[in-house]
Amino acid sequence: MTQDLYELLGVSRDADAAAIKKAYRGLARQFHPDVNPDPATQEKFKEVSRAYEVLSDPQKRAAYDRGGDPFGGGQAGFGQGQGFSFTDIMDAFFGGGAPGGGGQGRGPRQRVRRGQDALIRLDVELAEAAFGTTKDLKVDTAVVCTTCHGDGASPGSTPITCETCRGAGEVAQVQRSFLGEIRTLRPCAACRGFGQIIPDPCRECSGEGRVRSRRNLTVKIPAGVDHGTRVQLSDQGEVGPGGGPPGDLYVEIHVDAHPTFTRHGNDLHCTVTLPMTAAALGTTLTLPLLEADLETADDSDVRTDYELEIRPGTQSGSEQVLRGFGVPGLRGGRGDLIVNVSVDTPTRLDARQEELLRELAAIRGEESPDGAVQAPAKSMFGRLRDAFNQH
Repeated sequence: MTQDLYELLGVSRDADAAAIKKAYRGLARQFHPDVNPDPATQEKFKEVSRAYEVLSDPQKRAAYDRGGDPFGGGQAGFGQGQGFSFTDIMDAFFGGGAPGGGGQGRGPRQRVRRGQDALIRLDVELAEAAFGTTKDLKVDTAVVCTTCHGDGASPGSTPITCETCRGAGEVAQVQRSFLGEIRTLRPCAACRGFGQIIPDPCRECSGEGRVRSRRNLTVKIPAGVDHGTRVQLSDQGEVGPGGGPPGDLYVEIHVDAHPTFTRHGNDLHCTVTLPMTAAALGTTLTLPLLEADLETADDSDVRTDYELEIRPGTQSGSEQVLRGFGVPGLRGGRGDLIVNVSVDTPTRLDARQEELLRELAAIRGEESPDGAVQAPAKSMFGRLRDAFNQH
């Protein structure tokens, strides 16, 4: 070693392990082959890594400070010692260690974890969605195993520490590459990364700590929900592995089609069909409201119909807006009920009806009405042409 290793890393001879590691991380980011492919830079990266390999190992550093061979007379060279690992390189770039490993490893996986959220569909009628309701549901989800109470072991037994990884949940794997020996941490296959093994799993849940079961729930549907609205029931979803806390249950609302009303936002639309004579003379209709569909409508003072006045001469396609008779909003207020009028023209007349209509047409001078046909509007160029032709 012709170059001073402390000088190579840019640290003093009394620098502690943290300062040496910090210096190496900065130089590794600067000279790593993936960052700078220049051959000279790659050689510099090897020298820096070799210096860190020596100074990060207390025994090799002590041998180097005494002027001896830090590699114990073996074949010195980059990556040949015990102190250098792939973790050090990843720590230089990410500051937290190699993926799946880290400076000290991730440790064992948690056997107890939160459960997943669940989603179910609930069909409701339009009146139930508009005014709110309460529904009883039967839900098939994972619940805590009552035999082992979630720990996964048969009664009278307990999990034991994994002998392969000694409870760490990870094992080291060493590979050789152009960088030397690369050490990575992998989840232990014997315990699946948990650090513990259940020698006698619970027969009821097979060691999962949870079983599937059907539960009865009551869900309150607020007034004003619409098709696709999701109602959240906290902590009513799947119980997690190992008897972990449950997730949430989401109830997605599907509103059935209504024979009379169509919903647009918080407004309701309906169509009233009138005979030609009723539209001409005017009349009054009893229009049922959406409240009439409620099961409690007969036992309460809720208004279930509306006296709709049809003015004489009402035309087909006209609308009447009934303010505040639509759907209540989730945040207050209420929409409108929009009534569309359709006039029904008779298609079959007997002799007497035809005679009366012809008499009426004669009285009104409508035996041969002239259709009001409008000429198509002229374009801008057509109007300009006409203007020039006038001069």
